Parts: sequence; C-alpha cells; structure tokens
Amino acid sequence: MSTPETPKTKRNRRSGIEDLWVRRDGRRSTKYGVKKRWQARFVDYDGHEHMKSFEDKDDAQQWLDQNTADLVTGKFVGKAAGTRTVGSVAAQWIEHRQHLKPKTLAGYRSLLDGLVLPTWRDVTLADVDYAGVRSWVTAMQQGRHAVGERDGQGRTMRARPLSASRTIQAYQVLKQVLDDAVRMKLLPVNPAAGVEMPRKPEGDKRYLSHAQVDALARECADLATMVYVLSYCGLRFGEAVALRVCDVDLDGSRLNVRRSVTYVSGTGFVEGTTKGHESRAVPVPAFLVELLREHVRDGEPTALVFPGKGGEWMTPGEFRWRFDPAATAVGVDGLTPHELRHTAASLAIRSGATIKVVQRMLGHKTATLTLDRYGHLFDDELDGLATRLDAGRSAALAPVRPALDVGRLAGHLELTGEQIEKLADLLAG
Repeated sequence: MSTPETPKTKRNRRSGIEDLWVRRDGRRSTKYGVKKRWQARFVDYDGHEHMKSFEDKDDAQQWLDQNTADLVTGKFVGKAAGTRTVGSVAAQWIEHRQHLKPKTLAGYRSLLDGLVLPTWRDVTLADVDYAGVRSWVTAMQQGRHAVGERDGQGRTMRARPLSASRTIQAYQVLKQVLDDAVRMKLLPVNPAAGVEMPRKPEGDKRYLSHAQVDALARECADLATMVYVLSYCGLRFGEAVALRVCDVDLDGSRLNVRRSVTYVSGTGFVEGTTKGHESRAVPVPAFLVELLREHVRDGEPTALVFPGKGGEWMTPGEFRWRFDPAATAVGVDGLTPHELRHTAASLAIRSGATIKVVQRMLGHKTATLTLDRYGHLFDDELDGLATRLDAGRSAALAPVRPALDVGRLAGHLELTGEQIEKLADLLAG
C-alpha cells in the first residue's frame, strides 16, 4: 500500500489563447511562419495544464470553450485516464474492500481474476467505452471471453458460455471498479452504465407441506432435529451449523442466531457474522422445543448444537450425504437444504404471519426483500381474508334478537314448575 505523499501545489485555474507568431509588443517571434500560430491552454481541476496549437484562432477558441464547459459540467477526462489502466484501479478497489465478509471478498477476487481482468487489465480508462463493455457481456454469454489461467481451486479455466447470473456478477464488478474511477475523478461518467443485462430464468421455488417435512425429518434419522430447525425456523445452513448450546433459549422458545459459518476457497471454513451482520431471535414451535431440549441435554454451553465429524463444524457435503437420499426417498428428489428456508417462510405465512414477522424470522434487511421473494404466497391468503371479512360484516350487521322471557313463555304455555326448570336448563345450553 502506498504511503500518503505531500500534496503538490496545484496550478491556478486559467485559460486563454496565445499568439505564437506575434509578441505582445507587436514584434514577430522566432516562431513566426514556422509553427501553428494560435495556442489554447487551460488548467484542469487536478492542476494539470493542457495546451494545443491551431492554425485558425476560431478553432482554438472552440477547443478551449468545449474543454472549459466539460470542466464545469464534470465531463472532462484528465490526463490520468489515458495512462491509468482498469487493472491498476481494480487493485485499489479490491484493497479497500477488506471490511467485507471473507466469502464475499473471495467472490470478488474470483470474478476479478477469472473474468474481468483477463479482458480489461491493460486497457486504459480512456479506452473503456459502452460498446466495448456491451460486446464483452455478449462474449461471456457465448463463451468467447478471455479467462484466467486458474480458478480459486487451482483448476485450469476454459471459456464457456456463462449463465445470466454469472454474467451479471462479472459485469457488476467491472461497473463498481469504474464507479471508483469516477469518484476519483479519473473518469467523468461510468462507460459501463446502462449496458443491458441478460434475464435470469425464473426458478420455481419448492415449498414442503407439514407432512412432507415430517417425512423428510424421519428419513434423515439423527439429522431430524436439524431438518426441523431449517424447515420451521428458517435458518440458513451456515447459521444452523454455527449454533451453540448457549444460543438455544428453551424457556423463551427462541433460537438466538448470532453467527454463520461459510466456506472460503483457499482458506477453509470461517465463522463470522450473519449475512445481514445482525443477530436475531427466531421463534421455535413447542414440538421443536422439546426435540431441542433432548438434543442439547447435558451439552456444554459452547458446544455446537449440530456438530460434524470430530465435533467440528458440519460441512454441506456431510449433511447432504444423508439429506439427498432422504429427499429422494420421500418424493422430493433434488431438494436442496436452502429450500427448507423457503419452506419455513411458506409455513409461517400460511400460519398467519405478517410480512414483517417473516422478515424478522429470516433475517432480511428489509421487508421489501421478503415481499419480493415470498409476496406471491400471500395471494393464497386473499380468499381466506375475503371470507373472514364477509363473516365479520354479517355478524356486525345481524339484527339483535330480544332476550327470551322464560317466565312469560311458561305462563303462556301453562307449564309446571318442573317443566319450567327443564326449559331454563335447555335454553342455558
């Protein structure tokens, strides 16, 4: 990392046109008739002086006016844009992303090294344009793009058509690097802005019923309690793996989700904060409280609730070794652990949970995110809402019937005392 340097004194902002043939005193200069007569000059916002000579004074004035206007409107591209490369700016950009979670940072590095820099590393900022970025996006979709030599796991990389999701990820990294160049005033605007992206295919989410969850859990045997936690509490897999006994509040029927475990290529498993960087308390149904009570019985407070082999964090592969065959056995072949999180949202909504409650349970940053992903499930509740509204209105507007006068009725029917007593009991219910 470079050390801060003493800032250079910037030259004063000035602009003008100079006659190179005739001096101010009217005498001819040594350049008379030899070079172009008119020289326009100005100083940019970084203190760099720019000069250009013209044969015609009007041309010099037009060049000066255009550059002065670009300085005022922020469209001016300085000298640095012609020398600084995308690769040099990308190196600074990734250096200042150390605050990100290890997995996110590793993902950015993988995209830079594998997809972005092989094409853009040596291209100067001034040479990046909209058409070039658009062509690169198309090339990635067709498998004609440049790739790095090795991926994050040391395997040889070969160009192949990329999915819409991967194409968008690579484009967004380049766009963020160029956004940094704009903020550093190396570019007036981001040339990658506005490039049309491929559409992601809409994948059908799968939501299990209570009966399917129960069948899956029983088929998973000793992983049953973990399957129930994923299906009814909506934890991400890494959050469930990171749970410790001290996080299980049996008396309050809550799971305190404070951490998450992720696998980082080249590093291994890393424990950190949750995806939203915030802890949350997740409600636990009564039947699951009892299962957890038995599951964590006599466990040390710092012990993992769902440990893997040797008491370490359970790996996704270890879980799926049991989970995948169980899913096939109960008729949901190809089910992924993350679909149990979708199931938790679905079961909560069908149980009457509001969008804000589901947001808090899942740990989403905003209710908008929850609504975007699961809002369609609330459509199923509209019929029930209409029925309840109709019943409520009917009950409220129903005519009030006067209370029955048992004594008067008994006198009218000439009932005996015993009959009156039986009638009263009957009317009382």
